[in-house]
Amino acid sequence: MIDWSKIETVLLDMDGTLLDLRFDNYFWRSVVPEYYAHQENMSLDEAVAHLEPIFKAQEGLLNWYCLDYWTQELGIEIAKLKVDNQEHIKELPDTRAFLRQLQRSSKRCVLVTNAHADSLSIKMRKTGLIEFFDAIVSSHDIGYPKENQGFWEVLQKLEAFDKSTTVMVDDSLSVLRAADEFGIKYLVAITQPDSTEPPRIVHEYTAVDSIGKLFPN
Repeated sequence: MIDWSKIETVLLDMDGTLLDLRFDNYFWRSVVPEYYAHQENMSLDEAVAHLEPIFKAQEGLLNWYCLDYWTQELGIEIAKLKVDNQEHIKELPDTRAFLRQLQRSSKRCVLVTNAHADSLSIKMRKTGLIEFFDAIVSSHDIGYPKENQGFWEVLQKLEAFDKSTTVMVDDSLSVLRAADEFGIKYLVAITQPDSTEPPRIVHEYTAVDSIGKLFPN
């Protein structure tokens, strides 16, 4: 699917690409609403109904991924709540084997994530995957989410990668479309970012259910 002999730079998403999105879905769909309901003395259904439009309004924006924003907005210490539930943070199948094999190659491996610094720190400590990356770039450091062209413009200034020899792997089609618009040649979609949900059908880009299917054996 990818001619790896032509690849010099590998840009990898974290949540839903390397790590199971099950944790994030569980955290935001269950843990936060339950905590909020208890805090505000309302039913879970009432909390979900209240939070849904608040969450929806920030989708695709930097605030959507910002733990500081949600801590202030909801009055919940989101980072602490994530730490309290970190046992649910898991790697997706073949993540470590893929990264280990990539590390043995001469290709530059960069983690590019929308995750907030606190979330990134919690997940790197829990998984120990930090050793596999030549660099880690968060959209919060850049000031734009990956869905925005500003992110890619700043990233290229930081990393000076050649678009024609770069592959980007992500579970988000909106992010892949932004990378496509920017001109990154090789784009791969992860179709099963949450291990508890069935794979999605993706026709727009090269697609694999897990990252282990991408790298040659």
